[in-house]
Amino acid sequence: MISNDSRTAKSIKNSTVSLVFYFVNIALGFVSRKVFIDNLGTEVLGLNTTATNLLQLLNLAELGIGIAIASSLYKPLAGKDWKQVGDIVSLQGWLYRRIAFVIGGGGVLLMCFFPWIFAKAELPAWYPYGAFGVLLMSSLLSYFITYKQIILTADQKEYKITYSYRAILLLRTVAQIGAVSFLNNGYVWWLILQLVFDFGAAFVLNLVIKKEYPQLRTELSRGNELRKRYPDITRKVKQVFFHKLAASVLTQTSPLILYAYASLSMVTLYGNYMLIVSGVTVLVSSMFNSMMASVGNLVAQCEPERVLKVFHELFSIRFLISATACFCVYSLTPSFITLWVGTEYQLGNMVLGLMTAILYLSLTRNVVDSCLNAYGLFHDIWAPVSETILNIGCSVLLGYFWGLPGILCGILLSLFVIVFLWKPYFLFSRGFKASVSIYVGMYAKHIAAMAIVWGLTVLLLSKVPLQASSSGLSFVGYSLLAALFFGGLLAAVLAMTNRGMRDFFSRVRYILNR
Repeated sequence: MISNDSRTAKSIKNSTVSLVFYFVNIALGFVSRKVFIDNLGTEVLGLNTTATNLLQLLNLAELGIGIAIASSLYKPLAGKDWKQVGDIVSLQGWLYRRIAFVIGGGGVLLMCFFPWIFAKAELPAWYPYGAFGVLLMSSLLSYFITYKQIILTADQKEYKITYSYRAILLLRTVAQIGAVSFLNNGYVWWLILQLVFDFGAAFVLNLVIKKEYPQLRTELSRGNELRKRYPDITRKVKQVFFHKLAASVLTQTSPLILYAYASLSMVTLYGNYMLIVSGVTVLVSSMFNSMMASVGNLVAQCEPERVLKVFHELFSIRFLISATACFCVYSLTPSFITLWVGTEYQLGNMVLGLMTAILYLSLTRNVVDSCLNAYGLFHDIWAPVSETILNIGCSVLLGYFWGLPGILCGILLSLFVIVFLWKPYFLFSRGFKASVSIYVGMYAKHIAAMAIVWGLTVLLLSKVPLQASSSGLSFVGYSLLAALFFGGLLAAVLAMTNRGMRDFFSRVRYILNR
């Protein structure tokens, strides 16, 4: 049995490594986007964004398998049952091979419609085909080669993925920046480097997995037999598909709907803001994603009362980080955009406010989702179907009348109804077997604390003699003050009003004093 200390230690190691790579990756991401705009223009960048979103729609065929496989690996990994682990990973590989052919065929078919899809693009005709073709081949690697990385994630060794696979992808970004900046036909070199480095990263990751798990044996040829032996996995895959469908629609369809109503250049402006939002999302995820496997292990070994106590603790710290991140995004993004690419790339405060609200719901949902995944509670398939219909329907309708703000309102409405209202009720009633009023009371205290601290921080910052948009140094100083004021005040208020935050501080003190 894995102890609480072992789970905590593994989570801390994963989070630390992820955070280090996050800051390097996010810095390279902003530099890369700036270089891309300056050397290739907003049209090419908007094309890349649109091609990526189209590819993600094809990847809907995969949705559900990764999470279903991971949730099925927790128990056999805890018990060192390598025969069962090998069977489950073999089943995953068998399923992935079939999905890869579906995605590949769908990609070829979709390219037949590119003359209509990209009719408004003022670019050479081969650009959409080249961009989409390279991204499609890179995507297929995850189905044919790198799918075994799921075992590292489920075994709380995600840092090994970061050291190998993601480190090579960082080198790829550096090489692409250099190619676009200094070589002729920079976009051609960008595409070539994308493919070469992706193949190299996949090869290295497979070597790491073989070294880490020499006892792992996979037989993809037994896939059909294993599918019948593990019917629960197949059932979970079908259920999780609908849940991941809603999450994918949330992130991938907005740029496509926006492109339908506007242009590739507008997609680029929206993409600039989304890069900031995505960066914040990845930052928070880097801190907490490694805990998902810990929650799965905890659920597999402990009583619901113990899991509920840990849930309160995780919710409080996640809320603290998420609320602080949202405050900083809303307060600092206009100044950052001005310093980064110029005032002409700014969007209005209404758009920023809606994006911040969406970010908040997306960040705070993770603790509930992690517990639902750990319990294997995926059978409420009506919920993601409703979320998807609400998301697309409202975004298209409201986007027609109000453009980008309308599209964002459609996303926000779908998140509020399903993620904010339904998911917590489902977890407490079916997972914890407890009254949802516990969650309502806890959430109300957190929201009240955030509202008070938000007002106080705005008041304090108004007294600071710094203009965030005047220079890079001023921006850094103002940002640090904003994060410290808001985060420090909120942590203090939550510690006074919520047991979850006090339990977290007690855990930190225990770790530091060992």
